[in-house]
Amino acid sequence: MNLQERPIHIAGDGFDMLGMLALPAPGAPLRHTGVLVVVGGAQYRVGSHRQFVRLARRLAAAGYPVLRFDLPGMGDSPGAPVPFDSCSPHIAAALAALLHAAPVRHAVLWGLCDGASASLLYLQATQDARVTGLALLNPWVRSEVGLARAQVKHYYRQRLLEPAFWRKLAAGGVGWTALRGLLKNLRAMRQAAAPSLTFQELMAQGWHAFEGKILLILSERDLTAQEFMDHAATQPAWRDALQRPGASLHRLAGADHTCSPPASQAQVEDLTLAWLAAMD
Repeated sequence: MNLQERPIHIAGDGFDMLGMLALPAPGAPLRHTGVLVVVGGAQYRVGSHRQFVRLARRLAAAGYPVLRFDLPGMGDSPGAPVPFDSCSPHIAAALAALLHAAPVRHAVLWGLCDGASASLLYLQATQDARVTGLALLNPWVRSEVGLARAQVKHYYRQRLLEPAFWRKLAAGGVGWTALRGLLKNLRAMRQAAAPSLTFQELMAQGWHAFEGKILLILSERDLTAQEFMDHAATQPAWRDALQRPGASLHRLAGADHTCSPPASQAQVEDLTLAWLAAMD
């Protein structure tokens, strides 16, 4: 491999984490920007189908130092698991470790799902000037109302247009189950009177206040991505967010939540590399 990898210890205030640092091979050209991978969901630093390993190695081979790490309670990091909306201290510690271990002065945060959400929450809380970019893949903004809205719009509407659905309904098949699900979601949408959840509003604040570049990648076959777009289009806190200077949106045709098809994974890596090159 035209890169080198080594584990590093990340010490925080009352917690310890294990990270894996990927660097270009000795003597290879080194870029000026580091990449901190903030994983999403109940995963560790490898990711689904080795997603984060492949990403880190591809970026490191192109000259970018990359750190991916285990939050407490995951992978090789001890301690109790940390909710995504409470991990700003852990991101801060990992960022400090990256900037100490690699000869770079600033970095971008690359996050999937609630890792993307945690990255926005971190910037909202810290306004960390060392972070010059955000790469966000399928950010998490789920609430009961948002999920109901997305299911009605992107699932049940399509089912109602399928002749097979009505044939099953007439035959006493699974169509009745689908109809009951539709009614349940409509009730959830109608009964909701509370505003957006606090973490979603804080994410929007982080987005609007951030002065660096934002790369937003959304998978076509992912309900989480559809929820994000619906939320951004309907919630006042997100008004005009996608039109802010420095933000770019890319949609991945046929991709699922973790971009598991090899072609989708390669496209995510290509988009990230092109975005980084334009910043560096």
